[in-house]
Amino acid sequence: MVVFNGQLKIKICEALDLKPTAWSLRHAVGPKTQTFLLDTYIALNVDDSRVGQTSTKQKTNSPTWNDEFTTEVIDGRRIELSVFHDAPIGYDDFVANCIIQFEDILHSGSKHYENWVSLTHKCPLEPC
Repeated sequence: MVVFNGQLKIKICEALDLKPTAWSLRHAVGPKTQTFLLDTYIALNVDDSRVGQTSTKQKTNSPTWNDEFTTEVIDGRRIELSVFHDAPIGYDDFVANCIIQFEDILHSGSKHYENWVSLTHKCPLEPC
């Protein structure tokens, strides 16, 4: 397995058409339909270490963040992006996630990976 050593700079731009989960609808007032708007943020991990978290975007299913993170990585194997709904009561609700292997980025022959990533095919992250 290929590992990455060096500085990682990542910009999280946006997500499109996020769908509320059954769990996120548990505190919804009124009809539980697809019009329920999420309060979303993305947690960014490299392997098992938290790198950062985007700001929370209120009442939208297509949030835009444009948040940048930079970290030194030693023997990095994967980047994980997890989308959460900032729940008003209790734990935040998991919405979707995706894992990008450093090996896939390094084998592309480029030091830059500028592409959208589909989080379990529910919510693509678009390039900036």
